[in-house]
Amino acid sequence: MVKRIKLNLEAVEAMLYYWQAASEKDNIPENFFYDVSEMPALSAAYDDEFNAESVRRALSAIKNREPFVGNKKEKKFWNNNMWMMEDLEYTSAMAAPVKKLNLDNLVSEIKGDKYEEVEVIFSPLHSDEYIIKENKLIINFFRINPPIMDDKTRIADKELTEYIKEKIEELQNK
Repeated sequence: MVKRIKLNLEAVEAMLYYWQAASEKDNIPENFFYDVSEMPALSAAYDDEFNAESVRRALSAIKNREPFVGNKKEKKFWNNNMWMMEDLEYTSAMAAPVKKLNLDNLVSEIKGDKYEEVEVIFSPLHSDEYIIKENKLIINFFRINPPIMDDKTRIADKELTEYIKEKIEELQNK
């Protein structure tokens, strides 16, 4: 039975800084790209086509305003990050409900007893909507639809907390 749901916004917070700084042409130290690429929120998505070097190259190319060449997943990651910088107001609208998210009330609603603690991580992924790794649910930040029309934040046409509950139950029963 789930006793605790931990929310991890480390990667989103880092990327909010990056998108703002890059859009304003501020200097972003190279070690920032290495630090971001090592975050569990991103490394959980690594495979033969997308890895820490993919993240570093894409973010560095954006910062340096250089053309980017990569495989499909790398290009998707690069494109998603460029999109965030195009409209920082929309990006903020995506981030605001995630920052206010309180998942404590879901603890008593989750069915399944595989893990006592579950970590929900929001991450700027390439194309996956979500990833389940052990007791971690990694949700692609780029898939968030902010509460513009009806005050409900959604992913895949589901209200955010309902989506999270459904995916945690999937994690618990996998």
